[in-house]
Amino acid sequence: MMKLRILLTDDHTLFRQGLRTLLDAEYDMQVVGEAQEGGEAVAQAAALKPDLVLMDIGMPGLASFEAVRQIRKHRPETKVMFLSMYDDEDYLQQCLEAGGSGYLLKDSPADQLIAAIREVRRGGKYLSPRILAKLVEDISVRDPAERFKPRLGTLTPRERETLKFLAEGLSVKEIAVQLHLSTKTVEAHKFNLMRKLDIHNKAHLVRYAIKSKIIHIA
Repeated sequence: MMKLRILLTDDHTLFRQGLRTLLDAEYDMQVVGEAQEGGEAVAQAAALKPDLVLMDIGMPGLASFEAVRQIRKHRPETKVMFLSMYDDEDYLQQCLEAGGSGYLLKDSPADQLIAAIREVRRGGKYLSPRILAKLVEDISVRDPAERFKPRLGTLTPRERETLKFLAEGLSVKEIAVQLHLSTKTVEAHKFNLMRKLDIHNKAHLVRYAIKSKIIHIA
């Protein structure tokens, strides 16, 4: 059996080294490269042509989701599995929309990671059991009127940027300057994101942005 060629992407050196030691010990896996941020991962994927990229969420530089889109655009045969500290539905949705085949929490046991990688190699998808259980529980307890409410993953990149700036208190005119857009275009983004999220006032918008980790409070 040909060994699965794996590219590790994480901004923590010790974590990458631990993963490399673990995966290289498996008979059917080989770590062929490492990257510490999204842009480097895109370049390494193009040069090394890995079968699988293990991608951290929340690294400096190019966003993980955008890095995966670029990798998948140029190498659709390369599969991606996200490793994350967050058992969060919106992150999961963004990962799947970016083209990920798996989402595993970083505190998962080693044998679960190995099983997840082999499932993805077979063409399947893998979700961390804990986040899967959380999704089921969330759906079961959520108010029926809210169960199919559009979420953050439905927003375009520009709408996400607009949401962030609005939540930070910028006016439409100030956002237009920041994004080099017309005020009319920003107004359209604002209207669309509030419609998609079913949010109709500034207070709810700020609360949603904090809950979804679009903005952070000290």
